[in-house]
Formats: sequence, structure tokens, C-alpha cells
Amino acid sequence: MLSSYLAHLAVERGLAANTLASYRRDLLRYVEHLKSLGRLSFGGVTEADVTAFLTVLAEGDDKHRALVASSAARAVSAVRGLHRFVLREGVCDHDPSRRVRPPRRLRRLPKAISVDEVERLIAASGPEGAPLTMRNRALLELLYGTGARISEAVGLTVDDVDLSPEGRGVRLRGKGGRARTVPLGRFAGEALGVYLSRARPGIAAQGKGRSTPGLFLNARGGRLTRQGAWEVLQIAAERGGLAGISPHILRHSFATHLLDGGVDVRVVQELLGHASVTTTQVYTLVTVDKLREVYAAAHPRARH
Repeated sequence: MLSSYLAHLAVERGLAANTLASYRRDLLRYVEHLKSLGRLSFGGVTEADVTAFLTVLAEGDDKHRALVASSAARAVSAVRGLHRFVLREGVCDHDPSRRVRPPRRLRRLPKAISVDEVERLIAASGPEGAPLTMRNRALLELLYGTGARISEAVGLTVDDVDLSPEGRGVRLRGKGGRARTVPLGRFAGEALGVYLSRARPGIAAQGKGRSTPGLFLNARGGRLTRQGAWEVLQIAAERGGLAGISPHILRHSFATHLLDGGVDVRVVQELLGHASVTTTQVYTLVTVDKLREVYAAAHPRARH
């Protein structure tokens, strides 16, 4: 029956060779599991047998290491598909896997760096007074000060920035073409003002007549690419003695620091450009962890 199901996946479902090979491994292991329980036919398999297999996947055994949640989920999906196929083919009259659910993938909490680390990063923008240093500082201040994605930052034009006192902000275009206006703080606003007035005109002149409306420019006067912006960040991180820094970590830090400061999660949702508040709520888990740490360190009845 297993061979028939694998043939069905290959022919009817058109699974890729690598996926099919993974399913075959998972199902051969499942069949061995059933044999160890004395189940010689699919008709005798119970829900408890399938659940026990899930436990084996999670804990490992003498022959196999424990699987990560995503691999265990794939194996359970293969098992459930096999039992549906067996039921449809009339081999047995029940599906013992129907109510068995794959393990949930662990949600990795976003990593945030401290405010001191952000300041170290920005201070390491480059040699003082150099045009590209002014650009680098403006870019880093904007990434942290607005929570912009790297693609949103390099996609900005000069006209997207408003530095007037009454409307200081930046217009970002996010996923799905959704646009939002995010306020600019004093540090980001000042860094952008210095870059636009003192550095960008000279950098743009390197383009030899090829003008671009892009806000952030590379050394040749063209628009700064995602890779170029990544390099700016990595060099500054190295200079500042910071490891594992990415544009997304600055975005995480922006959100986490706002929530730590008491900003409502729905306001942070709007600033980040999330379509759903559910996406933003993962950041609240970070701040709850921080509250627990502060409580444990400060409350007299919390100390061990």
C-alpha cells in the first residue's frame, strides 16, 4: 500500500523528487513504528499509535535524532495523507490520524539590541565629515528611527522626505504597495538634513549627468542598492564591535523600544506597516519577558 501511495504522490500530485524522497523516508519510518507495535495492517492502527509516532519524532530514538518542528510536521503530514489514501481505497473503514495535528513551529522571538548598542552602531558610521559618512549615518538613523525595511529605505526618493517642522516624516512603501507615513525623530531628521544639504549634491555629481531621484546614493551617484545598504550596516557593526546585526534587527529594536516605552501595539502596527496586528503582537512577548526579568530582579518576593 505504501508503494501505491508514493506512486499516487508522484503521478497524481506531482510532488518534486526531493519532497517525495522525504515522504518516503518518513513513511518507511512510520511503517517500522507500526510494526514495533504489532500493527500488521492499517485496519488495526489507532489514534494512539499515530500520536506515539509523533512523540518518537519529537524525542528521537536509538536510530534517529529528534526532529525539529518543521520536519516533524512534514512527517505527520505524510502519515495523514497515507491514512486518507488508505481509507479512500477501501483498505480500512477509519482514519486514525484524522485528529492528530502536527507540532506547532516555535515562534522565534525577534532579537533587539539595546539603545546603547544602537548609539554605538550609528557612531561607527565612518570618518567624521566625509560625505559617505553623512549618508551612512542618515541611513542608519532612518532604519532605526522609522522601523523601515531595508527595501523601503533604499526605495525612497528625495520627495518622500518632509523635513519641515510641522510635517517632519517619511513616506514608506511597504509590501503589496501599501504606503504609510512615519514621523521622523530629531536625530533621524537632523541626520537626513545634513546628508541632503551637505553630502548628497556632491555624491550625485559623481553620476556624470545621470540624475536619480533616489534618496540614498552610492559612491558613483546612482541609487544605493539593498546590498549596498547591507554593506553600510555590516561595516558600521564591525567598527562598533557588534555581531549579528541586520536591518531587520534594527526594525525589531525600533518596535521593541517603542513598546517598552508604553506605545500601544496598534500604533506600532501602523508604524511597521503590518497588515494585521497579530504580526506585531510577537513583539509584545519580548517586552513581557523584559518585565519578568525586571520584576524578578526588583520584587522582594520574587527573588530566589
